[in-house]
Amino acid sequence: MASPIVDAEYLKEVEKAKRDLRALISSKNCAPIMLRLAWHDAGTYDEVTKTGGPNGSIRHEVEFMHDANKGLKIAIDLCEGVKDRHPKITYADLYQLAGVVAVEVTGGPTIDFVPGRKDSMVSPEEGRLPDAKQGPPHLREVFYRMGLSDKDIVALSGGHTLGRAHRERSGFEGPWTAEPLKFDNSYFVELLKGDSEGRLKLPTDKALVEDQEFRKYVELYAKDEEAFFEDYAESHKKLSELGFTQPSSCIQEAVRKGAVLAQVAVGVAVAGTVVILSYFYEINRKHA
Repeated sequence: MASPIVDAEYLKEVEKAKRDLRALISSKNCAPIMLRLAWHDAGTYDEVTKTGGPNGSIRHEVEFMHDANKGLKIAIDLCEGVKDRHPKITYADLYQLAGVVAVEVTGGPTIDFVPGRKDSMVSPEEGRLPDAKQGPPHLREVFYRMGLSDKDIVALSGGHTLGRAHRERSGFEGPWTAEPLKFDNSYFVELLKGDSEGRLKLPTDKALVEDQEFRKYVELYAKDEEAFFEDYAESHKKLSELGFTQPSSCIQEAVRKGAVLAQVAVGVAVAGTVVILSYFYEINRKHA
């Protein structure tokens, strides 16, 4: 499908959709599943074949029925109401915007969002997403395939600070943190505590403290939430833009210039008014 035209009108619709998503996610407490939707749509990217990625294909039954995507039809259906109100926005943009908003409304960092993703009618084969039962080699295989780094692996894993696992979806049960609707660095604090009652630690979670390269980031993020937020925002943006060619600079420049010209026009009008008022003031002063 063709890429959307990212003009001033499209950007306005994105802002309106963002407001709707804030209201929806806050009222439904669905930030965790919205974040999972954004990740799973993007996390199928293959840097070699340039297939998969954040292209909205997860909306197709053949893909949302993959084992790794169990339960995500809930998030897809919730997004459909926003899509109905803002049909101009692509599903690809909508799902990634939902992930950005999910982090924001739960107290996480602000993530730069650039619209313009095009929707795909083709879904990737099953098996591209991480398997929670695996260790460090598997994590690296999956994330390196996307073109991401060790730091990205650990930072993005910190998103487990939100939500909980459901046995019927993943075979695991329970929350990773004490406050599963709050985005903070407590996931890493919990990792360094080791096994503790009432806290979930998947094999892929434990891999982050068992591998020395991963562990150095875990230790950093556990003691420095700002460092985690900064790295998370950067890694999330990378994930959300895998294989995405941003709108041409000329389009973005046109939108920017439009805003600048509007500001200039206002400035000229104000200046003109000042000149006219000064003129009448001088006339009145001379005849006083």
